[in-house]
Amino acid sequence: MGYRTNLSLPATDLAVLLFRIGVSALMLPHGYSKLMQFFSGDEIQFADPIGIGATGSLALAVFSEFICSVLIILGLGTRLAAIPLVITMLVAVFIVHAAYGMSHQELPLLYLFSYVLLMLTGSGKYSLDHYFLKK
Repeated sequence: MGYRTNLSLPATDLAVLLFRIGVSALMLPHGYSKLMQFFSGDEIQFADPIGIGATGSLALAVFSEFICSVLIILGLGTRLAAIPLVITMLVAVFIVHAAYGMSHQELPLLYLFSYVLLMLTGSGKYSLDHYFLKK
């Protein structure tokens, strides 16, 4: 039999499931801490990298890092849910952490490439997208 490079769709679907759950589960704590900050009642202290105010920036970060991560874990609207995360990671890499160099850009870059991959592949067979959209 030997080594083959043919794509195995069942293995690919399983790999996409494990990848999207793993990456988004790792993103959830980032979003959850921001969610708790948003609803803490304290004055919001958050970076404003795109000039919409600290509250608006925090709300967008909560939406992408928490809400979109949950959607991706469920496999619901995965391609669309990945878009805000891609944008958030682009802002993190090229604006928020730009002055710190690679030591602060490595993790956002890994997330960026991960969410670009999910945006291109979708959620795979083991997802709510597949369940709701199958014909």
